[in-house]
Amino acid sequence: MTVTLADVAARARVSPATVSRVLNGNYPVAAATRERVLRAVDDLDYVLNGPASSLAAATSDLVGILVNDIADPFFGIMAGAAQTEIGGQEGTGRAGGEKLAVVCNTGGSPERELTYLTLLQRQRAAAVILTGGALEDPGHIAAMTTKLAKLADAGTRVVLCGRPPLPGSDAIVASLAFDNRGGGRRLTEHLLTLGHRRIGYVAGPLERTTTRHRLEGHLAALAAAGLGDPAPSGAERGVGSGEGSGESHGEGRPGHEGQEGRGGHGRHEELIVHGPYSRRAGYEATLELLRRAPDLTAVVAANDTVALGACAAVRDQGLRIPEDVSVAGFDDLPFSVDATPALTTVRLPLHEAGARAGRLAMGTETPPPGGIATITAELMARASTAPPRATGGRGRAD
Repeated sequence: MTVTLADVAARARVSPATVSRVLNGNYPVAAATRERVLRAVDDLDYVLNGPASSLAAATSDLVGILVNDIADPFFGIMAGAAQTEIGGQEGTGRAGGEKLAVVCNTGGSPERELTYLTLLQRQRAAAVILTGGALEDPGHIAAMTTKLAKLADAGTRVVLCGRPPLPGSDAIVASLAFDNRGGGRRLTEHLLTLGHRRIGYVAGPLERTTTRHRLEGHLAALAAAGLGDPAPSGAERGVGSGEGSGESHGEGRPGHEGQEGRGGHGRHEELIVHGPYSRRAGYEATLELLRRAPDLTAVVAANDTVALGACAAVRDQGLRIPEDVSVAGFDDLPFSVDATPALTTVRLPLHEAGARAGRLAMGTETPPPGGIATITAELMARASTAPPRATGGRGRAD
């Protein structure tokens, strides 16, 4: 015989309304009462009728987490932390206000991003978390603004994690934006302090906020050191290839000679190559940089995965890290400290950001003032960077 809500209420000696409040987690209930209701649910093996419950409520128990590539630790760490907060951390097996988190892998496709949002809208998702940088395309921005407004109007809580605020949108509960500009600037300042002046830069794909902000930080540090003018907003657009790629590590070839001239980087054009956020792109772009500028003494990579490819390219040219060429990354992914030598990088608190996004999605944390919080990026100076060789030619790796 099917167990009903009334059966649980009778077992727990409370009203059916109290049982509903405990299971939906949408109203404060005394701890002792909540425990009694959950014990009755366990004893009777009661299963909440999800579809019926969602029909009675404005939203369902579903929370969507959109990522570019779940196999990329950058996204996996954030999604995992958010999922823990959404699904509950007690590990009791009880359902007392937790939600079902579903990870949606877009592959960096703007069309797939919109499709997932439509599917989540149809399911009346309780919340949506969008992770990673945004595509800087006017058409896509307009479509996202419209879609997120519809979700918010239906009661869905929308949280951005590692993504800047969406211009002109009031549908966002909170935006947790990484300080990519500040991190990029601090990383290049570190190399300048060591004495480097010829610094190659392997940038990410075009039309991505993460790409632009990190590159702007790099160029600002060079300008402050008297090595060039800061890049205007969007200066790197039209440079290289990979326009359709996101932060995902999809394979692709970096932009090469003849394409950088449209970017407006001035005297730094030959030292900047764009490409996807992949190891292969980092490898090929670094070979290109070494071909263009045999005298460069350091390479800054768009992220840690790209930096691994850069390191391989440097070694394959018979050069040593950091004696001949220093290499630095960004994100401080788990493998960066175990690279040989340990990778200098910029740490983003991915787990903390993901967990906070999960709490904001669940409504268990108060949104930051104005709905926007900037998350600090921290320089992690390690063994892959050192002062450049003072004189003489480069050595050869054994």
